[in-house]
Amino acid sequence: MGVLITALLVCASAMGFVLFRRNTVPVSSEGPFQERKLSVIIPARNEEGNLPFLLGSLKAQSYKPFEIIVVDDHSEDRTQAIAESYGIKVVSNPELPSGWTGKNWAVWNGYLQAEGELILFLDADVRLAPDAVRSLLAAREKEGGVLSVVPFHVAEKFYERLALIPNLLGLFAFTSPMERTNPNKGLYGSCILATREDYEQAKGHESVKGEVLDDLNLGARFIQAGVKVKNYIGRGMVSFRMYPGGIKSEIQGFSKGAVLSTSKLHIGTTLLIAVWLIGLIAAEVAPFVIGTSALLPLAIGYAIYTLQIYYFVGYTGRFGIWLPAVHLLSTVFFLYVMLYSLYQVVFLRKVAWKGRSIEVGGRGNP
Repeated sequence: MGVLITALLVCASAMGFVLFRRNTVPVSSEGPFQERKLSVIIPARNEEGNLPFLLGSLKAQSYKPFEIIVVDDHSEDRTQAIAESYGIKVVSNPELPSGWTGKNWAVWNGYLQAEGELILFLDADVRLAPDAVRSLLAAREKEGGVLSVVPFHVAEKFYERLALIPNLLGLFAFTSPMERTNPNKGLYGSCILATREDYEQAKGHESVKGEVLDDLNLGARFIQAGVKVKNYIGRGMVSFRMYPGGIKSEIQGFSKGAVLSTSKLHIGTTLLIAVWLIGLIAAEVAPFVIGTSALLPLAIGYAIYTLQIYYFVGYTGRFGIWLPAVHLLSTVFFLYVMLYSLYQVVFLRKVAWKGRSIEVGGRGNP
């Protein structure tokens, strides 16, 4: 029985290697790409703590954008003043109309003000390496279509590091080879680069104006419009610190799309992630069966998963030295987030984010 348990855990953990691809952004210090105007659009709601990092990294780029537009989405802090201090264009977001969610409305109004032939949409918590913009432009020219990047998560505080397993599962979802043929293949909303022509052909964020999962649905709109979708891993190039504001915002951030996002994945991706996760949870039972015959096979499984997680973390984020070894803590956090997300979607029919209540399949309320 012990040999069988060990073999099953080894097979389950192997699903991680089936799902994961080291698809990092190719580094380019010289191009090649055509000289075209680039507009950077940043929706920002109460982002005074994040904007200096992003705007500072944009100012330090080896390839300078034609324009940077921050859309102040009714912030209650110094977001607008900080953006203006960098000498960039700041747009005050109009009142949220019926049928739109807040971020989609902000991004759309930024697009309406943009003049570039290429558009780079960035979340305010993103940070860029000096050659990031140049490398993204080169990658888009080589691949064509629209591209997005899953940023490398810089987690500084303990509660932020609890996001290890959710981030890792998200990386599986975006690098899974089965997503290549998924007609609902999504984008990662923190960093999206497209030509104006392709964006307009897909009808942009207006086409997903009421969606909670704007980025995943936007990817499907591009595919429907005949535009290729390509996703990269941001290690060494694009990073972010997701939830420095506290664990409440972290739980809200992950739970708003945790359940809904599963419906957008290829069934094969979902099944393999489920197998990997079930094996992980089974292995994490090891500390609770000390003194029984199940300890040895489960402990072997725990060791295999731990080594694997340390490898994957090198591409996922900075979660500290010891947390990947006690990943049970992050798994418990993930399960709580999933249950809370299920409660919001099934019973409340709405999710909360940044002071707004967003109806599932409906509209955001200011």
